Amino acid sequence: DVQLVESGGGSVQAGGSLRLSCAAEGYTDRLNRMGWFRRLPGQEREGVAAIGRARGSTDYTDSVKGRFTISQDNAKNTVYLQRNSLKPDDTAMYYCAASEWCSYRRRLVRDGYQYWGQGTQVTVS
Repeated sequence: DVQLVESGGGSVQAGGSLRLSCAAEGYTDRLNRMGWFRRLPGQEREGVAAIGRARGSTDYTDSVKGRFTISQDNAKNTVYLQRNSLKPDDTAMYYCAASEWCSYRRRLVRDGYQYWGQGTQVTVS
């Protein structure tokens, strides 16, 4: 099994920066990709960004392109989500996800992932 341990969330002032971290623990050898999802207040969970572990190729949902950056440190089995110039509408519950599957079309789709972190709240005011 794989466990995802998230950190870096909290309350941040508008205009500030935030980097979320997610460390994968357990049997991680089969992981193909990792990603970040978020649930905006009153909305469904949606994909934010994904990264392939082998090649580092990234995908972003259209609404966050140019605003978020996903990166990884494979030596630490850790994925990051960076955001500068935070805005109040960045407030959401952010979830780390990991998958052993290879489907390209599901890289930003909830059903494309089998492992999930507990979520970390980001509040921007």
